[in-house]
Amino acid sequence: MKAMIIRQFGAPEVFEPAELPMPEVGSGQVLIRVAASSVNTVDLMIREMGKALPIAPELPAVLGMDVAGTVVALGEGVTDFSVGDQVYGCAGGLGDLPGALAEYMPADARLLARKPRNLSMREAAALPLVGITAYEGLQRAGITRGQRVLVHGGTGGVGHVALQLACHFGADVYATGGGEKQLALIEGMGAQAINYKTETVADYVDRCTDGQGFDVVFDSVGGANMLNSFAAAALNGQVASTVSMVELDLSAAHFKGLSLHVVFMLIPMIHNRGREVHGRILTELTAIVEAGGLKPLLDQHYTLADAAAAHARLASGQAIGKVVIEL
Repeated sequence: MKAMIIRQFGAPEVFEPAELPMPEVGSGQVLIRVAASSVNTVDLMIREMGKALPIAPELPAVLGMDVAGTVVALGEGVTDFSVGDQVYGCAGGLGDLPGALAEYMPADARLLARKPRNLSMREAAALPLVGITAYEGLQRAGITRGQRVLVHGGTGGVGHVALQLACHFGADVYATGGGEKQLALIEGMGAQAINYKTETVADYVDRCTDGQGFDVVFDSVGGANMLNSFAAAALNGQVASTVSMVELDLSAAHFKGLSLHVVFMLIPMIHNRGREVHGRILTELTAIVEAGGLKPLLDQHYTLADAAAAHARLASGQAIGKVVIEL
């Protein structure tokens, strides 16, 4: 089968085409004929940092965590899927789990769900990692109807999904962006847009919440921006962060009584514990998508041979929505 592999860690140019043997399908797995995969920040980190990350695969490696495709074979014990099912999931590209940048991919059936009928393969491939992350973060923050919710990074990969899910759950949703295009996209997805380049946190907290702060802040930017999340949160509020590898003074969170939820959705894949939870979340996301509550936002189109360019695009910081590689 055709694949894009890396033989060393480094810049996007480390990708090279290869012919690999057809993978075998193991117990509890399905074999997927891959239609599309998407690029996530963690894919870039693995490619760049290699063994500095404990989740990096052995070389040579096939990357690509997200997958959408068609089941072509079933492993022993698989009863939830049939040959011919169209599925999606975040199921490989780290540790000993082969990735999706290949024509065929073996995947743990517990990490998969049936693809939404109203999405193309390309659109479905954009959702698994970011969809599970956004859903988990909002659920752990206890989102309820009528709450004021702020999403930092409303047109990013995770952020645009969190925005739409918060709207679906009945919240009063606000999201940050910069520039007219991003702000228009945020409004089009059902949230009220905040231009973080022209308005301070104190200003938009006063304008949007009468100075009370947001009940839930979903921070898909993370890092030092978490201080902005603490400043924007209401007393006893909830902050969910997807990028918390940073040293911070938590005094602001302490004096507001904030709860911080660190979301690292790869844990079930890494530790092989609770993988069925991902399948259940994806099944719920399929229902939300088919009910019209969620639509992935796609950036530029790439093919398998363009894997390096797709990685470079996401790394540039210029992508709006998800970068997808179509086979």
